[in-house]
Amino acid sequence: MRYTSRMPLLSTLHNAISYLSRVCGFDTVDSFPAGHPYARTRWNPAYFDIASDLKPEQIERSLCESIANTPLIFAHIVNPTPRMQRALLSVIETRMRRSCGNPADLVAMLIEAYRSPHTLEAVTGLRRTIVDSDGDPRAVIAFLQAEPSAFGVIDA
Repeated sequence: MRYTSRMPLLSTLHNAISYLSRVCGFDTVDSFPAGHPYARTRWNPAYFDIASDLKPEQIERSLCESIANTPLIFAHIVNPTPRMQRALLSVIETRMRRSCGNPADLVAMLIEAYRSPHTLEAVTGLRRTIVDSDGDPRAVIAFLQAEPSAFGVIDA
């Protein structure tokens, strides 16, 4: 019984230390702050070292740079923002233009992201294409090649 009276003090102390750690940027975050338009977007902090003192714009920019450098980490993001999707689409476009490998693995990650109804479309009609094709990467690639707004410069 004597220990219960100390619990609120320890809880308060823990909360204060956690707050200071976050404010100083010692912690890493795994989502945008509550109330942000992309608050449902989550990422695995083991793959993304995002300091807690960054602004949401800086967080998103950092994640997009990570996707551009190592596109396979896109799989560790839940409900990616349209900007994050465009970073992956840019890598897909580069693979297709340079013919340096099949982009099906990257397209499969994009298809997986669209399984969530909370993922916003980066390209109008992409979700419909994924649903209509039953998640066939070839159909999505064909859609992206035919859609001028997908990349802006992609050629078949």
